[in-house]
Amino acid sequence: MRSKQQIVEEYLVAGARLGSRKAIAHLADLRGPSLLRHALRLLGNREDAQDAVQEAWIEIISGLPKLRDDRAFPAWAYRIVTRRAARLISGRVRRRQQEAYAAMESDLTVEETGSLAADARAVRLAIRALPPPQAAAISLFYLEDMSVAEVAIALDVPPGTIKTRLMHARAKLNQALKGDVDE
Repeated sequence: MRSKQQIVEEYLVAGARLGSRKAIAHLADLRGPSLLRHALRLLGNREDAQDAVQEAWIEIISGLPKLRDDRAFPAWAYRIVTRRAARLISGRVRRRQQEAYAAMESDLTVEETGSLAADARAVRLAIRALPPPQAAAISLFYLEDMSVAEVAIALDVPPGTIKTRLMHARAKLNQALKGDVDE
């Protein structure tokens, strides 16, 4: 069963494939924020993430005529962003890990109050502490509600690798969050 958002997105993909500028603009508005979050998880730096997503949109728009199934658009777009992020990483010297964590901390925009919000903040911080491949897998699987197969396509790795990353990420998250409960 497809959601209303999925149906709208498929309609916009079809329109964008036919060259509709309005459909492309609406598609960018609809999918852009999640692609940026994905790139941010991979790169740890908002400026690099924005660069990767901007370059990815050029590739996405030019590649739309080759996309055979409109339902495959999200995983396909994530995969393009993943590849663009990998190119940025290989083309630049990695920034110090402390700078990345500081940038991610400054990206927290949700005002958090109460115990549920504190728990949500703890989970987000624990995800950000994971190695980037694990953080990307766990975020796409749980936060973007993608299947293992879709995450594998988006990250351009085999499904078995995604399952392994999810297993290790869950164990690390369990350990990190368990420590918070005990304190």
